[in-house]
Amino acid sequence: MTIFDIDQEILSCIDMETGEVIDLEKLSALQMERDRKIHNVACWYKELTAEAEAIKAEKQKLAHRQQVCENKAESLKKYLAFALDGEKYKDGAVAISYRTSKSVVFYDDFDYAELPDEYQKITIEPKKAEIKKAIEEGHVIEGVELVEKTNIQIK
Repeated sequence: MTIFDIDQEILSCIDMETGEVIDLEKLSALQMERDRKIHNVACWYKELTAEAEAIKAEKQKLAHRQQVCENKAESLKKYLAFALDGEKYKDGAVAISYRTSKSVVFYDDFDYAELPDEYQKITIEPKKAEIKKAIEEGHVIEGVELVEKTNIQIK
């Protein structure tokens, strides 16, 4: 039985016209069952939250290990490029060759604002904290409203 079902059963124990309790024993049992269900769901929530935090921590450790491996590999690649100095190498297990590529590099003192508009990516993002403050101070911003929410906290 779900909490919703229990709530419906609780309502059936009360006369809706008078508000009088029809079956006090059933109402007490249902209330205890409801409390037990709420307790169990809240505990399950806490368990899942703790598990998610543990997974997140493990993910961060693995990401760090990944970054260390990638950095070492890049360092070894640079060492090989230096040692071979453009010379190809091949044996039964590896083959080292080169290809050319082109990339855009900006000078350190280059001002991106000097680029023509067709070469710039422009993104617009609202400053939500400033908008919230303005609305709270009484300013009206067309198409925007401040909505109050109720957020559950489980500890």
